[in-house]
Amino acid sequence: MKRAIPMLKGTLDLLILKALSCAPTHGYGLANWLERYSGGDIVAEDSALYQALHRLEGRGMVTAEWGVTENNRKARYYSLTPGGRRHLESEAKTWRRYAESVSTILALQDGDG
Repeated sequence: MKRAIPMLKGTLDLLILKALSCAPTHGYGLANWLERYSGGDIVAEDSALYQALHRLEGRGMVTAEWGVTENNRKARYYSLTPGGRRHLESEAKTWRRYAESVSTILALQDGDG
């Protein structure tokens, strides 16, 4: 069985914003979304996930309201704000550029430098 990849600092906020750009959801739904779309490579611990959600809400990037889940349980549903969407677009562009640069460097063969 493969282990989850440790999450790089600052990645969780970006991934939460991406998930919420698809649809509003609750914390448990976010955790499932991350695990499903990463093929199980990314698993967010509950405490880190909820800390990030509260941080994003405090920065005005997400809003939250109480609702009822599919299992008829009360839960806070998080939605992306327009500011959160702009931040996602900006950070995603930066992240892609960073990942491309790292990949280029890692692809170098011994003696290329």
